Amino acid sequence: MSFSVAFVAFCLVFMVWALIADRLKPGLILFSCVVMMLCAGILQPKECLEGFSNKGMITVALLFLVSEGVRRSGILERIILNLLPQKHTTVTKANAKLLPTIAALSAFLNNTPVVVIFAPIIKNWARKVGLSHTKFLIPLSYATVLGGICTLIGTSTNLVVDGLIQDSGREGMSMFELGKVGIIICLVGLAYLIFYSHYLLPDVRETEHDEEEYKSAGVHLVEVVLRSRFPGIGKTLREFDFYRHYGAHVHSIHRSGVLLNGDWMNMPLQNHDTLLLETDEKFVQTYRETTSFLISSYDADNQPLDHKKRYLAVILLVLMIVGATVGELPFVREAVPGFRFDMFFFVCVTTVIMAWAKIFNPRRYSKYISWDVLVTIACAFAISKGMQNSGFADEIADIIIACADAIGQTEHGPYAMLAILFLITNLFTELITNNAAAALSFPLALAVAEKLGVDPMPFFICICVAASAAFSTPIGYQTNLLVQGIGGYRFTDYTKVGLPLNIIVFIISVFIIPIIWPIK
Repeated sequence: MSFSVAFVAFCLVFMVWALIADRLKPGLILFSCVVMMLCAGILQPKECLEGFSNKGMITVALLFLVSEGVRRSGILERIILNLLPQKHTTVTKANAKLLPTIAALSAFLNNTPVVVIFAPIIKNWARKVGLSHTKFLIPLSYATVLGGICTLIGTSTNLVVDGLIQDSGREGMSMFELGKVGIIICLVGLAYLIFYSHYLLPDVRETEHDEEEYKSAGVHLVEVVLRSRFPGIGKTLREFDFYRHYGAHVHSIHRSGVLLNGDWMNMPLQNHDTLLLETDEKFVQTYRETTSFLISSYDADNQPLDHKKRYLAVILLVLMIVGATVGELPFVREAVPGFRFDMFFFVCVTTVIMAWAKIFNPRRYSKYISWDVLVTIACAFAISKGMQNSGFADEIADIIIACADAIGQTEHGPYAMLAILFLITNLFTELITNNAAAALSFPLALAVAEKLGVDPMPFFICICVAASAAFSTPIGYQTNLLVQGIGGYRFTDYTKVGLPLNIIVFIISVFIIPIIWPIK
């Protein structure tokens, strides 16, 4: 084993450990890994910076703003409120109405704002109709993930892989390329969630607080989930005066679905902690759009909607999707040679129009972008390049091919290789982050395809699906962490309902992908 291969292996082990241990923000951890490879001469400065100018990464950044524009228009609230039954219903019937619509929306919108908007509404609705909100929130997160698999823009992971494909000199994916297998996975996954998941999910573990009793005293109970930008992260409530900053008293703290007991006032606050606040009715109106925390329990029925902006946001979103789809057709490329009407073009146009129409606040646009996600994506490109430069990807590819030959011999070799690649990617995404998992697996897929002399597209599709299929743990996907705080779930709740879904996605992917994209 050469020094370069050994050093890259050390860097990757260090990165995975740091991400699991949550030592720093993911972006800084990956950037540290990039700097280590730079110092060792494995990466050149130009290669370290190429990810920051990649079209896929910029597209992700602009899609954050488009999603914010759609969120602020109010159309998503109106959709979910029209779907929710206002009379007594069953969990199965309610999920049958909710989950397909949620999956369809998340195929074209960032998953996080969909969950941020829908989770508190669904929680309050469940309480009103006498159902346990815990039967709906994990399925909500999983439905957004399943929907995101179906299109190029459904999740940032797909755009990361597409950017890596184009960087390798190959033709990128079309808007609905992933839908050929993604729709099958989505339909089967939704059927499982609708008809079976509620048997595995818990009921509400603790008695709900009596909101009416507090209202009579002029006090409201409001739940908030802390986000990474909350200024008190890492500080105790004795060090960070919540009342002085926000005019609310902290009643209790839940962490990973468990109520903190003992001297919780002296316990440092963590990202995704759920705080129960005692406050007045002005609190929600003042802080409902803050980026420091997500207000997860309030009545959203009476939020004002701007009809003109609502319709304009929907029209722009539809035009962006249709334009990017039609723009990739052969006759359009032939009509306008040298110019690509791709997703990057249309998301740029859509973002500028939304900004000038003030569908999102143009003076605060930088607050709506998750910069750590972008740094993570950009550094992931560099790490992927380092794995190729060092020869690490080739060595692992040889091992994958040898294992596939031993398991499947000749007739089932392609299925065995896809299975191994899927499991490697899926393990990474459950333990670290989906974008980092895709970047780590991409050079392995490329090296395997090149050594076999076959089309790498089925391996790339496999990576997209496996990197998104983060169902077994709350840390694999950001939306899983969001609903953990809101729903009071424990780690094991995700394993019970998510592991069977992981197996379903694995089986469909391994057997369907080689049929649609033959390995030849």
